Amino acid sequence: MDTTTTQNRETGLDEAAALSAATCLFRSLGEPARLAIVRHLALGEHKVVELTRHLGLAQSTVSAHLACLKDCGLVTSRPQGRASLWALTSTPEVLGLLAAAERLLAATGDAVTLCPTYGEAAAR
Repeated sequence: MDTTTTQNRETGLDEAAALSAATCLFRSLGEPARLAIVRHLALGEHKVVELTRHLGLAQSTVSAHLACLKDCGLVTSRPQGRASLWALTSTPEVLGLLAAAERLLAATGDAVTLCPTYGEAAAR
């Protein structure tokens, strides 16, 4: 038995559940518009109309992505008049994740963009 399996049994961690949750998190951030929304919300609360203007996306598109991010527990909203203000739920943790991603991209020379499965050519 390897040490990882032993550690997981000793701490009660379910490795499969943890990997599944991490995969879902990265999928939620893996769509360019959602990642742009998250990055913009890292600056503070915004209304949908502000996000729409900043990102150049349709209101329905922004709203759909916000609903997805809300379902994932990454954003929350609060009413303000007839509109809602949207914000990150865990700003320090999200900023830490984005900073770690930037450091990893810098360390690998953005090699992931050349990946035949997930790189820029695969997206075309």
